[in-house]
Amino acid sequence: MKVHYDKDILMLILSNKKVDDSYETEEGNIVSVSKNKEPVIIDIFNASKFLKNLGKVLPKNLQKQLWA
Repeated sequence: MKVHYDKDILMLILSNKKVDDSYETEEGNIVSVSKNKEPVIIDIFNASKFLKNLGKVLPKNLQKQLWA
């Protein structure tokens, strides 16, 4: 997995498969999928807010592993 962050957009690249289609989530983020509907890229807009909220719900031990 690769992670890019720029202009408060967090892009999670989950695989190198070709993107076939993209869907907008209820929160306004974008999930791009392969021909087999497997997630390939996830674009999270307003990432600073997302990460702040994520810190409130993730257990402390998991936070340490993610941010290490």
